[in-house]
Amino acid sequence: MHRAPHLGLDILGDTLDWPFFEERHRAFAAELSGWADSYLADLPHDDVDEACRARVAALGAAGFLKAVVPAAYGGLSDKLDVRTLCLAREILAAHDGLADFSFAMQGLGTGSISIAGSEDMKRRILPDVAAGKRIAAFALSEKEAGSDVAAMATTATPDGGSHVRIDGEKSWISNGGIADHYVVFARTGEAPGARGLSAFLVEADTPGLTIAERIEVIAPHPLATLRFESCRVPLDNRIGGPGDGFKVAMATLDIFRSTVGAAALGFARRALHETLAHANGRKLFGGTLGDLQLSQAAIADSAAEVDAAALLVYRAAWTKDRGAARVTREAALAKLIATENAQRVIDRAVQIHGGLGVTKGVKVEELYREIRALRIYEGASEVQKVVIARDLLKAHAAGARADQVAPQPDRITRSPFNN
Repeated sequence: MHRAPHLGLDILGDTLDWPFFEERHRAFAAELSGWADSYLADLPHDDVDEACRARVAALGAAGFLKAVVPAAYGGLSDKLDVRTLCLAREILAAHDGLADFSFAMQGLGTGSISIAGSEDMKRRILPDVAAGKRIAAFALSEKEAGSDVAAMATTATPDGGSHVRIDGEKSWISNGGIADHYVVFARTGEAPGARGLSAFLVEADTPGLTIAERIEVIAPHPLATLRFESCRVPLDNRIGGPGDGFKVAMATLDIFRSTVGAAALGFARRALHETLAHANGRKLFGGTLGDLQLSQAAIADSAAEVDAAALLVYRAAWTKDRGAARVTREAALAKLIATENAQRVIDRAVQIHGGLGVTKGVKVEELYREIRALRIYEGASEVQKVVIARDLLKAHAAGARADQVAPQPDRITRSPFNN
């Protein structure tokens, strides 16, 4: 087993000195970083289900899962603080990919409840999530409806006056098979396409919900396909109103999409850290690997890409925390650039390590497997480009229409040459 070095806050560089952060963020980062250095390496690693359960329990016991629920239900802040979520994911990812995954899914799997759940649901679910006593999952994707949410086929049909019956399958569901509850999105038919979806809390032991298959991926995480066959769920378990499912899902992703960029940033920072250590220590040609100009160019490129990603991630998080209703474009930019940059940074780290870089058990080989999925889940890079472009085109069109109806200045009297 690769035993992690003590990284400390140095892994973040001077990020915490940036004006995006308050003292509470710096204190949280210092506490989590120290805990990660001291405890993560000793948690189970071999069995992925056991490893994730252990990390959820440890993060909860240490108090760090308080960041994923509002203060009224045992959390840290009045509402979810995206900067804190991003710092947590960045620090955990730099240490241990499964710890980042475990933290993130507690947030994503209950974010919809925090945003739109009933008071009774929040009080019943969120405190146990914060304590690490309940494992959460978010069930949106289907085999034929990943990026295209409007193509969702899972249905929730009325079953008496107080229940719905859910039928269909969800695939690539993180924490599938170990979660205690799933936030499930299904077609309820209030309107065509994405406007006819609703969200429901489904307890894992609900009759009719089964694990159709476990999915193995290149970086081991608990993933599964869920099957719903006449799965009877109380209407009181609906999250938000009828037909609000797409709105609830997008509001949740608006918070957590930036944090995917933060996880990628953590992986990239660790790769750069490993690169610097190897370049300074590897002897060849009468000097070190770091003495070679091509190595220095690779290191400089990686450093620039890490800082660019960090600025976009924390710009998006800061904007959301300041009260912006939506940060769709900012979050999309953060996820796109952070994940794509991290892929390049980690690829360079593997190359600089040479044969070691593709050796199982070496950290950069692990990072190479960890980063790949982040360019796909919670909106693939190609989808982020569509989101960014459409938002810019919409803003430009709105600005053009405003110009057409606004009073036009006297272009002669306003001329810079007319003195």
